[in-house]
Amino acid sequence: MGTRTEHAPGAFSWVDLTTDDSEAAKSFYGSLFGWKFEDNEIPGGGVYSMCRLGGDTVAAIYQADGQTSHWNSYVTVAGVDDTATRVEALGGTLTQKPFDVMEAGRMAVVQDPTGATVCIWQPNQSIGATRVNDPGCLTWNELHTPDPGAALEFLTGLFGWATEEMEAGGGPAYTVVQVGDRSNGGVMAAQEGEPPHWIPYFTVESRDSAAEQATELGGREYHRMEMPQGGIAILSDPLGAPFGVWAGEIDD
Repeated sequence: MGTRTEHAPGAFSWVDLTTDDSEAAKSFYGSLFGWKFEDNEIPGGGVYSMCRLGGDTVAAIYQADGQTSHWNSYVTVAGVDDTATRVEALGGTLTQKPFDVMEAGRMAVVQDPTGATVCIWQPNQSIGATRVNDPGCLTWNELHTPDPGAALEFLTGLFGWATEEMEAGGGPAYTVVQVGDRSNGGVMAAQEGEPPHWIPYFTVESRDSAAEQATELGGREYHRMEMPQGGIAILSDPLGAPFGVWAGEIDD
């Protein structure tokens, strides 16, 4: 199993869904991925629901009235405050200054020069996901942006990522970002009219079955793609939040 007790600085370590209908979201993702939920009251108001598989924490759903549903991707850093001080010098925007999340950790929210938002996380009692890559778990994070070059210049400077161009076989250019010897995510050009954003991918046993089930549950399918290592489908949940599923080769 892809259990984790820590995540290396620079690695994606967590995702949570912001939505104005958490019960509908829990119904959809619980049916699709087999997640169970643990609701936690947030001091000052709100509910943060941990998504679990077999006792492991894999994601979360956050009720936020009036907000458009979307997934948030988190990158682990050694020190949130130190990282935050470099954001503007690299051309980004610090949209939420560092703050403590009770005893779980410390975080901030960053926008790259092309407008895509990513969260940075310094763990304390919570490392983020304690299980990844297995079916129903986070396995990849992908940036769609109108200017991949500008986004990558900022992100590699901020997180120390290495990059590698993937053989696209005549398709759109795709850059893989790496932490050490591990692939950590990807960056590609957004389609016309598509806003800059990160989307998470979750591992599934069958790409086709998952895509069909997602639409039966009220979601939407955008496209499927075959790759040498497996297949993907880009979907959105019934509330409009985009995400991907992957069936194929995975890391441990």
